[in-house]
Amino acid sequence: MWQPISRPLHGLADAGFVPAVAAAPELVGFTEEETASTLCRAISGSALVSALVTKAEWGAVKVMPYKAHLAVDLATGMFSMAAPWLFGFAGNTKARNTFLAMGLVGLVVTALSRPEEMEPGHELNLKRKASALPAL
Repeated sequence: MWQPISRPLHGLADAGFVPAVAAAPELVGFTEEETASTLCRAISGSALVSALVTKAEWGAVKVMPYKAHLAVDLATGMFSMAAPWLFGFAGNTKARNTFLAMGLVGLVVTALSRPEEMEPGHELNLKRKASALPAL
């Protein structure tokens, strides 16, 4: 039976999405499309920042509610799917299809994610565990 993915699994999806989008122009082969390449870096960077500031198990600076993170992911997915036409690179098949795939992945992961916020007690427990780790 289908079950929505949890926050930690959403964090793993983010961890894979960020480098994949950043490397897409080189991996797929549309580096000559400067606008699309720049947008890949911007989308990847914003996804990284969003992940790092989310109040979730993977967040480094937990300030943004998880539901806000999901809203950002939803908006990013829709933006990615519209970008080829908004920015005029829809004629480049590799770039266009990459952006459509990026957007679809973002929308599917967002739609499948449970929107429950992390419980305050869980956050305190994570902080205690982190403080017990040796300093680097």
